[in-house]
Amino acid sequence: MKTKKKLTLIIGLCLAAVMIISVYSLWKTFRPSRGLRYEQLTMEKAQEYMEYEIGYVIVDIRPAADFEKEHLPGAVSLPLEDIGQKAPDVLPDPQQMIYVYGADGKDSCQAAQKLCDMEYKNITEIGSMGDWKEPSDGTEEMQKQDPQEEKGEQ
Repeated sequence: MKTKKKLTLIIGLCLAAVMIISVYSLWKTFRPSRGLRYEQLTMEKAQEYMEYEIGYVIVDIRPAADFEKEHLPGAVSLPLEDIGQKAPDVLPDPQQMIYVYGADGKDSCQAAQKLCDMEYKNITEIGSMGDWKEPSDGTEEMQKQDPQEEKGEQ
């Protein structure tokens, strides 16, 4: 009988430990922003998350001409004024993690709110392109268009 009680106690302690570790892991990865329906992170913190997250999309909400001149690595263009019409085509999965940036924090917050209003669930506003820090190993350099390519010359 004592062996059965010990075994039950050990199993109970193991389950409690697993639950504590699970809750701690969720707490460490949860990124709340008070009073907002979307997350706000610094560009630096977002870059840290991008190192281990997969399946996210980076959305540049600046005008298309600015995007063509320069944009973050892997970003897609969805100008702020076009979000209502083009978001369903550019962002077909409303559950996907979406990082939003613009020319300044004000327009990227506006874009994040619009996406939330359209029922997108995982929006993170990361500020402006000017806050992007180039990785020290040079693996993800800013995407710049060659001026000659813009004019169609080669």
